[in-house]
Amino acid sequence: MDKVITDESKIEELLTRGVEEVIVKDELKQALLSGKQLRIKLGVDPTGGKIHIGRAVPLRKLREFQRLGHQIVFIVGDFTAQVGDASDKSEKRPMLTRAQIDENLKDYKSQISKILDITKTEFVYNNDWLSKLTFAEIVTLAECFSVQQMLARRNFKERYEQGKEISLREFLYPIMQGYDSVAVKADVEIGGFDQLFNLKAGRIIQEHYGMPKQSIVTFTMLEGTDGRKMSTSWGNIISIVDEPFDMFGKIMALHDDLIIKYFTLCTDVSLEEIEGFKKELEGGANPKDIKMRLALEIVTLYHTEKDASLAKNSWIETFSKGGVPEKVPEIITEEGKEIGDVVVENNIVASKTAWRRLVEDKAVGDTNGNIVTDVKELVKNVTLKIGKKRFVKIIVK
Repeated sequence: MDKVITDESKIEELLTRGVEEVIVKDELKQALLSGKQLRIKLGVDPTGGKIHIGRAVPLRKLREFQRLGHQIVFIVGDFTAQVGDASDKSEKRPMLTRAQIDENLKDYKSQISKILDITKTEFVYNNDWLSKLTFAEIVTLAECFSVQQMLARRNFKERYEQGKEISLREFLYPIMQGYDSVAVKADVEIGGFDQLFNLKAGRIIQEHYGMPKQSIVTFTMLEGTDGRKMSTSWGNIISIVDEPFDMFGKIMALHDDLIIKYFTLCTDVSLEEIEGFKKELEGGANPKDIKMRLALEIVTLYHTEKDASLAKNSWIETFSKGGVPEKVPEIITEEGKEIGDVVVENNIVASKTAWRRLVEDKAVGDTNGNIVTDVKELVKNVTLKIGKKRFVKIIVK
């Protein structure tokens, strides 16, 4: 077991940087100062194959706990992903198939290892225990909650008032997430602020089983490239496995008012230096210059300093001088396929829905200025410009 570090200044930053709420902060702080190794839980449903930097926010917080000597328990929600978390959804979430989940899980561990020390992380799957619960046990757990509690949740309340369908399976999701905390004996659970109801469910169900109630740490939500909450479903993500140039370009395209938030949640830059950037922006500094530093920091975290520098130079060459970057991702494919299928299969575009939206917005074309107008257009040898920042070279066999 690693030695637990009880440095008070590090613990204070752990509980405040990017943190929205801590339940119960005084208790958790005392536990962290006690020297006892805590079990810190994070559950993630593999709804997409790529981890984006919004999901990396709690992973980075896990790394802080890990560096203080605490035990990280990473739960892959391979069972809960089939049910679907409705926490931030205004519509009923579709159920994923087992095949979709298995496909999404292919590279999960390697992506997580970019942030966590995977050798010191418990990596578990909630199908191992949730699939074994009996109907009698589920009924008993359901008794811990009321319909009134569920309907009081903002998104359910809005959907109910609008006459939109709410499935009973959506009511079961918090029970499942709460039971996860029992299964792994969590001392602390972390997650986005939109997850607060589900996180509190863990405390309720732990109490039902006579266990100590977990502490909760929640984070402010990270907006994506379009200003909405970053979400795989919406295709507005910056993935931690994006190519350096693509990642750099997406960060440079962010709204200026997100610069400080991204520095705080997505980088290791000190809070003192971030405060300096904030004052510079308030004093009239060019946001592009500070955003360029932000892009360098984030690309370096997930690639290398050299990759980040090359991406910066390529971005300047491309968007200051109107050129095409020297290094463009290449896809080799077979003739007869649709461009949309090819770019989605190769993770250039998040989904067919996102592809359709791009084409309808006339945001896809070649480097000669020809616009793609047919969502079903077939592949040919071409270098595509997708949106303002993405390029891909398609080579047909």
